[in-house]
Amino acid sequence: MSDKLTSHFLTLIVPVYRQQKIIVRNLRSLKRVLEKIRYDYEIITVIDGAHDKSFENIKSANIHKVKCIAYNKNHGKSYAIRLGMTLAKGDYIMFIDSGMEIDPNGISMLLEHMEWYDADIIVGSKRHLASQVEYPFTRKILSFGYYYLVKLLFGIKVHDTQAGIKIFKKSALEKILPRLVEKKFAGDLEILVVAYSCGFKRIYEAPIRLNYHISFITSAATIKSILGILIDTFAIFYRKNILRYYTHYRQHLAYPEGLKIIKT
Repeated sequence: MSDKLTSHFLTLIVPVYRQQKIIVRNLRSLKRVLEKIRYDYEIITVIDGAHDKSFENIKSANIHKVKCIAYNKNHGKSYAIRLGMTLAKGDYIMFIDSGMEIDPNGISMLLEHMEWYDADIIVGSKRHLASQVEYPFTRKILSFGYYYLVKLLFGIKVHDTQAGIKIFKKSALEKILPRLVEKKFAGDLEILVVAYSCGFKRIYEAPIRLNYHISFITSAATIKSILGILIDTFAIFYRKNILRYYTHYRQHLAYPEGLKIIKT
């Protein structure tokens, strides 16, 4: 601890759903990365629906600086991230997908970008010129199409809203979080749309290394996810431009049923 700077404290949020076989290993990998950064930190793991032994496995592993939150019903990844954000201690608050498709060594790169640009938000981006990305061609086509849809609907300058790694100043999130509604598919987009609506302009992209080996499969689950993203995206457009919801309304995120918390 003595070699860590005290100017910032990082909270890393890791949403988890049905990952009992890999979550402890992945958390240990994340911890090794965070031990190398210049700031002290905490990891908040959010079990989005206690349908397997993920919570028990994390509790048994007793990993230092890892807090684990679990609740009974699956609400969606975006809900899990928002809940983790409400409990974060850090003045820098970050989230990363738990599946490790994104190389966690990129965490330090996003932190450096926060410092370089004095940013409110840094977005990990597959389209950054320095990014190293390996994933199926079909996913590239879908990602490319979604980028143009988002640009048409919202006009935001971020080239990749959906990559599962972003970092925020807590002072920005304090204004953004009460306005968020999305629970499942388009939460990453909603955060950025609300950020721009609240007047935050210091939003920049940083390179990531992504290795997504799972091939794209045309299945009912995949089609359902694509439709879910599109429906949620148009819902955000409706709330922003028709209801003016993000300007006028705020909500309190209630704690879910069966909430359990462990802290090491």
